[in-house]
Amino acid sequence: VLLAEAVTGTGKTLAYLIPAILSRQRVLVSTGTKNLQEQIFFKDLPVLQESLGVRFTATYMKGRGNYLCLHRFENLRDSPAIRSRDETVLFDAIDEWSRRTETGDRAEMDDLPDDLPFWADIAATSENCLGSECPRYQDCFVTRMRQRAAESDLVIVNHHLLCADAAVRKSTFGEVIPSCGYAIVDEEYFGVAISNYRFEDYVRDVVRALTAKQVADQDRAEELNKDVERVRERAHAFFGSLQMARFDAGTGADSRIRVTRKLMDRVAEDAASLVAALEAVEATIALTKDLPEDVLALGRRAVELKDDTKFLTRADEREYVFFLEVRGRGTFLRASPIDVSAIVRELLLDRMTATVLTSATLAVDGSFEYVRSRLGIRRANEIRLLSEFDFARQAVLYLPKRMPDPRSPQFSEAASREVVEILKRTRGRAFVLFTSYNNLREVHRLASSTLEYPILVQGTAPRSALLRDFRSTPHAVLFATSSFWQGVDVVGEALSCVIVDKLPFASPGDPITAARIEAINERGGSAFGEYQIPLAILALQQGLGRLIRHRQDRGVLAILDPRLRTMGYGRRFLTSLPPAPVTHDLAVIERFFEE
Repeated sequence: VLLAEAVTGTGKTLAYLIPAILSRQRVLVSTGTKNLQEQIFFKDLPVLQESLGVRFTATYMKGRGNYLCLHRFENLRDSPAIRSRDETVLFDAIDEWSRRTETGDRAEMDDLPDDLPFWADIAATSENCLGSECPRYQDCFVTRMRQRAAESDLVIVNHHLLCADAAVRKSTFGEVIPSCGYAIVDEEYFGVAISNYRFEDYVRDVVRALTAKQVADQDRAEELNKDVERVRERAHAFFGSLQMARFDAGTGADSRIRVTRKLMDRVAEDAASLVAALEAVEATIALTKDLPEDVLALGRRAVELKDDTKFLTRADEREYVFFLEVRGRGTFLRASPIDVSAIVRELLLDRMTATVLTSATLAVDGSFEYVRSRLGIRRANEIRLLSEFDFARQAVLYLPKRMPDPRSPQFSEAASREVVEILKRTRGRAFVLFTSYNNLREVHRLASSTLEYPILVQGTAPRSALLRDFRSTPHAVLFATSSFWQGVDVVGEALSCVIVDKLPFASPGDPITAARIEAINERGGSAFGEYQIPLAILALQQGLGRLIRHRQDRGVLAILDPRLRTMGYGRRFLTSLPPAPVTHDLAVIERFFEE
């Protein structure tokens, strides 16, 4: 294992691509974002193809949900379902596109809405996949992508696909990434989840199969229809009971709460009824003869749902934290490993001959100890490449003289005043990054009437559209939260300031954070020093890293949280930041931009 920290501008991407190409081995490259995937595949690799004088091949792979499933699309297109005029227009557009696309990647259709309601019905997800039994297997876009990847020297994926692929690797036909001996990658999330959406999708797919007369035995079809109706009713009762237990537990409107065995005992009866209903579906399908592969796949999905429901409702695995999450009308019961090191080792590190983990932010306090312990890396070669940027000339770090405690009710009002005064001097051209949506909304409410610059707000448009508008709108200001703290590249004067409202500590009320804090404290460690501070330092480095990404960039970094100066741990944060001159004076910002 090689741990390599190389800040932006050091040529990190080319530094790993060139030896990967020259090795003549198949190398897996996993990036944190689709943006970096696209940069590597469409920009860096063509340059290297020309300059190295070495022939090599590469395949660009996204998650299966990005690709059209021809079989499911044709079934849905030819079904007698009633559609609105808008849906009919989109169906016709997808139908026409499906006949000419080489990749089946939905990103090719610029006008396809991000939240297209029926895309989940026609996407090539592993849950929907029939594998080699599918009548369109040879034409399948995922099959063809995997065949290209198996013949390529470089396989370019993102972390979401890498982890999703690892999670289904033990199944018959879920995986898409071919076997590789070498990887350039970093960490991501593993977990198990069920939701009311997942059950609704399943019931709908069974009903659709019955409507299409895919179960020829009429008696069995009627029995299956009754079985799946029981699944619908019992899933509704189960998730309703979860919601009641959540409110009775006194968690109020919290969107994410920890689940204990005691809480799950309150819904045990509904959980058992749901499991029994799924077993009935499974049995009916297993006892029915001469079923098409589509219906047999529904039987396998019933088994997966049953097993996941039993695992999640037991809530007794010490290695996992169980939690309930509510988003919109969705209720999700999830489990996540408290310690991901064993999973990372089993599914990634032990499978590879060599693995390179590289990022602009890997070290904390000048050491790789945090990332080594987090990922279970016992021995590694390590290298840190310092920045070539001239921060003394290119940047200023602004820390306000007086700010209230960030936990006080007065903080939002004080933060909005600082944001307005800073942006007057930078003439907009800024990201204002928040640690929560509540802070974002409150500061935006207070500051928007005063600012004379165009304001973009996360949640009002897709992320890609917000970034496009920010780049093309002079003096724009973007108010955003965690998803904009990394993987965003805006070149030049369009982004001249990054303001961070608070130090990005993970909330101790978050179930995963709370479980990891408990685990560290139980073994006698200091969770705050070993886990919470390092995690917050890495997040802050990522957020501030949006600003100076090229030698010609100039700008102001502003952190409004007074704990940088008033708390002892503030020094750990300050020493981890770029070595820019520090000021408490707004006039210095004004002079900086007048130069």
